[in-house]
Amino acid sequence: MKFLRKTHESTLILGARRMAQVPKVRLSGGLEICRLLNGMWQVSGAHGPISPQKAVKAMEAYVDAGLTSFDMADIYGPAEEIFGEFNRQLKSAVTAPAVQGLTKWVPRPGPMDRKVVEQAVRRSMSRMQVERLDCLQFHWWDYGDQRYLDALGHLSDLQQEGLIRELALTNFDTQRLEEIVSRGIRISSNQVQYSLIDRRPAAKMEKFCLAHGVQMLAYGTLGGGLITERYLGCREPKSQSELNTASLSKYKKMVDMWGGWELFQELLSALDAVARRRGCSIASVATKYVLDQPAVGGVIVGCRLGVAGAEHIQDSLRSCGVSLAPEDLRAIHSVLQRSQDLLLAVGDCGDEYRK
Repeated sequence: MKFLRKTHESTLILGARRMAQVPKVRLSGGLEICRLLNGMWQVSGAHGPISPQKAVKAMEAYVDAGLTSFDMADIYGPAEEIFGEFNRQLKSAVTAPAVQGLTKWVPRPGPMDRKVVEQAVRRSMSRMQVERLDCLQFHWWDYGDQRYLDALGHLSDLQQEGLIRELALTNFDTQRLEEIVSRGIRISSNQVQYSLIDRRPAAKMEKFCLAHGVQMLAYGTLGGGLITERYLGCREPKSQSELNTASLSKYKKMVDMWGGWELFQELLSALDAVARRRGCSIASVATKYVLDQPAVGGVIVGCRLGVAGAEHIQDSLRSCGVSLAPEDLRAIHSVLQRSQDLLLAVGDCGDEYRK
């Protein structure tokens, strides 16, 4: 594999990279990751067909640009296998940068004995072609079934045995996060939905994470693509053909609960004005806003790997260099203060998956 190739695309990428280096954050177990992570949920099939071979090839440009951290899950279709093939090719290169693979285990309800847990860990290791998992983020569907504590106990043991470097959570609420940490289980991060539309993590979780060294990894920051220029001045999408991906459908419902399409257009207009002042995109402003929040270690931006024209490398890099001034934040908050409180409408982080 060739890295930092002298192509027109690479020249543009490197130019953007010179504007702002990709910032890093160190998790509690010592793993250093990019504060902008490449989300691989869009290879799951719920966002249109993808070619695994093209997806593997597309990962090279992200790594060349310094975006070396990839977020995936055992339930994201072939995501772990795609990462594994890319990792195999990296190992054969003479010189190649280190990449970080963060995956998730999302088990169905059932027994959580040591054998079940270890099999899941080793399955991900095999798919990703790694000798240990950089970071395993655990999800649980039903708090009424407290076997999540059994699973986390075994995962903690496997971490001590060297199979997992960072043990983390995804979509756990503050109450359960406190419960888990109080049992002596070291949690590096909790992956939660966090955006200008959904600011629930700031209500409860932020304080606990800051006090206990837990990073928040934010997803949904661009609302599945809704928080972009594409929807500025656009009539409200309502049909399935207009909301034709799992993400668009999901986050449009969030917009409806947050305040509706008219108020959302006011937010996009405010973001557009800020973006024009700062010489960047609406997406860059929305991303930097969340990156600047206390306890946020990183933002995960979904990648349409292998889909021509869907790359957002330069936009992600520009997000690193954006500085939001007090007047920018005042303009944004003047809209946000007229929205509904999603904590009341939906509940704490992750509650949308348990209703």
